[in-house]
Amino acid sequence: MSYWFTNPMLKILLPMGNSTSIKGLTTIFSMPRLIMGANAFPEGKVLGMTAVDYFAARCDRKQAFVVTDEFGERFASRVVRAVEAAGFSTQTWAKAAPEAPMDNVKECADAMSQFSPDLIVAVGGGSVIDGAKAAWIHYERPDIIDIGMITPAQPLGLRKKAVFAAVPTTSGTGSECTSVTVVHDTAAHRKIPVANPELMPDFAVLCPEFTMTMPPKLTAGTGLDALSHAMDAVATPAANELTDALALQAIKMVFKYLPRAYRNGKDREARHRMLLASSLAGIAFGQSGAALTHSFGHSLGSLFDIHHGLAVGIFIPYVFQFYQAVSDKYVAICQVLGVAGESREESMAGLVEKVRDLFRELDVPLNLADMGIPADQLEEKMEKLVLYAYEDIDTLFSPRPITPDQCEYIFRYAYEGKDVDF
Repeated sequence: MSYWFTNPMLKILLPMGNSTSIKGLTTIFSMPRLIMGANAFPEGKVLGMTAVDYFAARCDRKQAFVVTDEFGERFASRVVRAVEAAGFSTQTWAKAAPEAPMDNVKECADAMSQFSPDLIVAVGGGSVIDGAKAAWIHYERPDIIDIGMITPAQPLGLRKKAVFAAVPTTSGTGSECTSVTVVHDTAAHRKIPVANPELMPDFAVLCPEFTMTMPPKLTAGTGLDALSHAMDAVATPAANELTDALALQAIKMVFKYLPRAYRNGKDREARHRMLLASSLAGIAFGQSGAALTHSFGHSLGSLFDIHHGLAVGIFIPYVFQFYQAVSDKYVAICQVLGVAGESREESMAGLVEKVRDLFRELDVPLNLADMGIPADQLEEKMEKLVLYAYEDIDTLFSPRPITPDQCEYIFRYAYEGKDVDF
């Protein structure tokens, strides 16, 4: 099956379009309207505008379709009460599946079409928000049969029927602040990223209470996803002063607050700061792109059914060692984390150890073998692992071009926990 990101011409044009010289001609910085805080969906009278007031100002028919999953229903009910109090009619679809399978997305779109909303509200983690974005495409554009062929430059004409609001219940994906959705082609066992400027949510509502019931393992995994976004956003050639500022602040916050949220899920400050860090990282990588953490993580997660955040996070040390040959952007990360070194090599070693110390605090494996992946299964799936990583759209954003052979080496080094030395 072919996908938009395997088009040879796009593989040439995208890196050129994200180069400093080209982006310097015209750079557009996009983000949703952010509404943040415990009172974002008030259950009593408040002073000033609330999230629902902003929704109502954009919706004439006041028909709200709420997408969530079984876990998110408890939070979606609060959202529903708030929008119904503002005069909206609502329908809740609580069947979103993990990893946003394409058939599940289509089922959601069919339900949307029957209800005909002018507001779509996704309440959940990254899979819920991504699935709702993809369903939104089908709802607005039923003529598009294969969303895997949508390109970043293709006009979609969204918002003729509905605007989109994202309400995250996890702190990691940043999907509430990006123009990207990732769906799962279950037949091919492959993650399909779809990037288009029109997929940027109109509203992102950050309510820290919605993240406080995440168990420790999910807290760690989603937090590493945010860290991967932020660190790669600094490293990519498409980064600029705005994305650097956001990404570096996100990195600093993750190192400070993720261990606290992991140890005590009821730590309100830690939950609030991690939610902000996730969105900061999402805004940053949404403009500058993620890179090899995600191309390797997408491949590994698809073929071994590993949580996305853990799958991308575990590659941070290995891909940054790979970047070091051509880029010193990691020095900026060292500076915000207080990592010192007499040489570039010492700085990189210190940064890698800092990341691994964080992994240890979160009880996260340091290599693929410790994840429980059998060596024979790694060998059996190596060809697909390499192909999927090499073809992934995020590979084009790597500061250092990579070959299929080098992809295989990184998988093998990551399996054994060896430092990348090539």
